[in-house]
Amino acid sequence: MGKITPFLWFDDKAEEAANFYVSVFKDAKIIGESRYGEAGPGKPGSVMTMDIELHGLRFGLLNGGPLFKFTEAVSFVINCADQAEIDYYWEKLTEGGEPSQCGWLKDKFGLSWQVVPEALGELLGGSDPGASQRAMAAMLKMEKLDIAALQAARDSKN
Repeated sequence: MGKITPFLWFDDKAEEAANFYVSVFKDAKIIGESRYGEAGPGKPGSVMTMDIELHGLRFGLLNGGPLFKFTEAVSFVINCADQAEIDYYWEKLTEGGEPSQCGWLKDKFGLSWQVVPEALGELLGGSDPGASQRAMAAMLKMEKLDIAALQAARDSKN
């Protein structure tokens, strides 16, 4: 187990979320669960926590009630090798959720994700500020990121 584990607070959907995330991420598994007992505060026998692993990163999920909601202030970045991988995660995670801009989305539980190409830093950086700005301008118009369109904008001379 790593020293730091993201711990996500759900109203009452931790088990559903755990099963969903394990179905989306190919290298994922449910590690364990705990259930509320008579002491509560949840209904005895209902899921209190779920522990999952996504690509080697452990997450804790808690059914803690309606006190807290997710915001975009915390998001998880999925670094994708190619457009096919971007398309895959975008399709799966926006199902029941909502797209935003610049590769950001909220899944059906309200958790924010950034689905980005591994090469995003190279596309937006480099020694040519004009090229970087053209790629940034293109990205700001996108919801799901399109690697070819970002590269074309970067390479254009307009």
